[in-house]
Amino acid sequence: MSTARFALDLLRPRLPRLALAVFLGSAALGSALALAGVSAWLITRAWERPPILELTVAVVAVRLFGISRGVLGYCERLASHDVALRAAGRARTELYRRLSAAPPATVLRLSSGELVSRAGASVDDLADTLVRSALPIAVATVLSTATVIVIAVISPAAALALSTGLIVAGVWAPWQAARAAEDTEHLAAAHHSDRDGAVMLALDHAAELAVAGRLTDVIAQATVDHRRWGDAVDRAARPAALAAAVPILATGASAIAAVVAAISLTGSVAPTTLAVLMLLPLSAFEATGALPAAAVQLTRARIAITRLTGMLTENPDDRALAAVTPLQVATGDRVAVLGASGRGKTTLLLSTADRLRETDSPAGFFAEDAHLFDTTLRDNLLVARGDATDGELTAALAQVGLGPWLATLPDGLSTLLVGGSAAVSAGQRRRLLLARALLTDFPVVLLDEPTEHLDATDSHRLLTELLTPGALFGADRAVVVATHHLPPDLHCTVLDLSNDGYPAQS
Repeated sequence: MSTARFALDLLRPRLPRLALAVFLGSAALGSALALAGVSAWLITRAWERPPILELTVAVVAVRLFGISRGVLGYCERLASHDVALRAAGRARTELYRRLSAAPPATVLRLSSGELVSRAGASVDDLADTLVRSALPIAVATVLSTATVIVIAVISPAAALALSTGLIVAGVWAPWQAARAAEDTEHLAAAHHSDRDGAVMLALDHAAELAVAGRLTDVIAQATVDHRRWGDAVDRAARPAALAAAVPILATGASAIAAVVAAISLTGSVAPTTLAVLMLLPLSAFEATGALPAAAVQLTRARIAITRLTGMLTENPDDRALAAVTPLQVATGDRVAVLGASGRGKTTLLLSTADRLRETDSPAGFFAEDAHLFDTTLRDNLLVARGDATDGELTAALAQVGLGPWLATLPDGLSTLLVGGSAAVSAGQRRRLLLARALLTDFPVVLLDEPTEHLDATDSHRLLTELLTPGALFGADRAVVVATHHLPPDLHCTVLDLSNDGYPAQS
C-alpha cells in the first residue's frame, strides 16, 4: 500500500470541510491581496485630488477587505482545525483497531515508550499535515495563480518576473527546506523514541531502579538522549534558515522588477494602475511564506507514516514466533512455564495466544508491563470487562491481596491513579494487572510474570492459587503462568525452558 493511501485510510479527512477551509483560506489571503490593490489605487487617486465621491467606494472597500481578512482567517482556522482534530481521532481509533487485529508479537515487541511515541507524536504529525501542509499549499497555488493573471493583464514582463519569484519562493525554497530537514528528522525521531523509552522506564519502574541503584543512570541517559535530539534539531535549522531567507530575496527581486516595468509603462498606463502593479507583488508572496514549513511538515509526515506502518508490519521476529510450537492447552489445565529471562517464556505464550485466537477457545494474554491509565481505579479495571459491577471489582481486588489497600483509598474505586503506574508501587501494579485477568471471561488465561516484584511469601501464595483449579480461576478455565520460580510441592504441569529448545511437558 502506498504511503498516501495508508495516510488517507488512517485519517479519512472530511473532504468537504477541508475544501471549505481551502476556500476560506484563499478568501482571507485574497482579501489581503485585494486590500493591497485597492489601497494602492486609493492612495494614487487621492493624490490627484478628485471629488470625494469618486473615492467613497474605494474607502468602503478598504474597510471591507481589512475586516473580512480577519473574519475569514478565523473561520478558516475553525474549519481546518476541526478537520485535523477529527482526523487525528479517527486515525488513533483505526490504529488501535489494526493493532488489536494484528498478531500479539507485532505489538508486544515494542516497548511502552515506543508505543506512546508512535501512537501519539506520529499520529499528531500525520494529522498536522492537513493544516500545515495541504491547506497552505492549496491556498498558495490559488492565490499565486490569481496574482500572476492580474499582473499579466497590466505587464506580461512583470508577470513573468513575478511567476519566477513565486516558483523560487514556493517550490525551490520548500524543496530545500525539506531536503535539509529529512536527514535530521530521521535522527531526531530515533532520539525522541530513545528518550521516551528511557522516560517510561524511569516512570514505570522507579522504585525497583532506585533499589538497584540504576535510577540515576536511567535519568541521565534520558537527559543525554534529549540533548542529542535537541542537537539534531539545531543542525536541521541551519540549512533551513537559507530556505527561509530565499522567499524574502524573491519578494525583493519581484518588487524591483515590478518597479522597472512600471517605469517603462509610465507614458501609456494610468498612475493608479502603475501603483497596483508595484504594490500587488508584495502581497502575493504572503501565501508562499508558509510553504517551507509546509514542506518540512510533509517530511515529518512521511517519517510518521513509516513509523506507523512499522507498528503493523510483520518482522523476522514475528515470523520466528509463528514457527514456535505453541502449547497444547485443554480445559482446566494448569501449566507453569519455567525459565530465566531470555529463555523464550513470553515468546511461547504469545505463540499460544496467536494460535488459540483462531479457535473456539480464544486466550487472554496479560503482559508483565501492561499499561495503567491516568484515571480512576475503577476505569483501570473496567478495561478488562466493561460490564463488571463494583462488587465484582472489589472481590477481584480482594482476591489478589489489595483489599486492605482499597480500604485506605479516600474515594475507593473512584480514586484517581494520578500518573497511572506512578500512583502505585511495583507490587501493587502487578496485583492490579492480575485483578484485570480475574475479571475477564477468557477460557484460556496466559499470565506473564504475574508475581514479579512481590515478596517470596505472597508470590508463592498467588502462584499456588493461580495454578490450583478453582482457587482464583474456575476449574473450567485453563491457566498458563510464565515465571522464574515455583513454590515447592505444587502439583501442576511444568514446562522447563532451562535447557535449550522446548522440552516436552512434564
